[in-house]
Amino acid sequence: MDNNKLSKARRDKKDEFYTQYHDIEKEISAYVEFNPKVFKGKTILLPCDDPEWSNFTKYFAQNFQRYEIKKLISTSFAVESKSYKEGYQPTLFERNDPNYNKKKTRINGKIFTLTKDKSGDGKIDVNDLEWDYLKGDGDFRSKEINKLKDEADIIITNPPYSLWREFFKFLIDAKKSFVIISNKSSVTYKEVFPFIKANRVWSGKTDWSGGMWFETKYPDDYDKVINGIKMKNTPSLWLTNIGHGKRHKELQLMTMQENLKFSKHKEIQGKKGYFKYLNYNAIEVPFTDAIPKDYPGQMGVPITFLDKYNPSQFEIIGNGQTMADELGIKPVGQKFVDDYYNQGNKGQINEKWNNLVYYDGKKACVPYQRIIIKHKKI
Repeated sequence: MDNNKLSKARRDKKDEFYTQYHDIEKEISAYVEFNPKVFKGKTILLPCDDPEWSNFTKYFAQNFQRYEIKKLISTSFAVESKSYKEGYQPTLFERNDPNYNKKKTRINGKIFTLTKDKSGDGKIDVNDLEWDYLKGDGDFRSKEINKLKDEADIIITNPPYSLWREFFKFLIDAKKSFVIISNKSSVTYKEVFPFIKANRVWSGKTDWSGGMWFETKYPDDYDKVINGIKMKNTPSLWLTNIGHGKRHKELQLMTMQENLKFSKHKEIQGKKGYFKYLNYNAIEVPFTDAIPKDYPGQMGVPITFLDKYNPSQFEIIGNGQTMADELGIKPVGQKFVDDYYNQGNKGQINEKWNNLVYYDGKKACVPYQRIIIKHKKI
């Protein structure tokens, strides 16, 4: 599922994508490995969840004692408030409970909490979850969920695609630790990038390549079926403000001359040098592994650089597209525009456009969105 499909999912309010258990386990384990006490004595809130079949709820319930969690809170969004309502049936767990209410099951959200050994079997796990209906529908923007947000120390979830920007604001306003799933393009959003630049938000441990596979509830919108379950691949990543080891791993690089001689990329190997932007004092680096380790100036790199970003190794200067005015990127000028269109390009640019551009010989080139960085130790 590419970014165009994700945009369509937001327009269509397709939010029913469920995270796989092993993806949650792989990501959360990285935080625990870096800091074994990261969840000790903490209240964890899992909003935007469906606790009865959510792998987030299952994972943290099963690891409640191991991580020494103080309290787990998981909330769901009422089915009648969702854009997709087809095929909903209350679980046997709910129907067999004395609290079951045929009306509330559709119009009220649910809240699950875990604090103690309710079953008396000597351990605290998923069997000890207690539940009730929320007063409202479970919308994270409601006063009811905001009160739970205030109680929590850490917020973890896969928020709805259609409301992702609003949910990010919900997190930032909360001033809490968090781990969330997002689409890759979100790192460039004007609401998000300043926090990345300021090292207040960063990429999670899971590599960006290959995207992520989610269980989908949409019968006609899936990429493959695994053991009878419809799965969808999306260009997704984890965003967090909790430390993990990968963030401190130094990127191993070659010098500029070594890249020009040995790089595996045809765009680099054999060239006389790296291209310089026409309208900004920086070089174009089209691949993260082609960053020259001995270049002292500014460099434009792909947004996927953030998957490897080590704040001790690099400084983020800005976003070459959304911060063009702030960075002082100059307009491309009429000659570049003429050259660009004379090559048969169809993009919408004009002489006042001030995105990063360069020439490859006589060819006018407009790279995809770039982040401007520089080495810290040169």
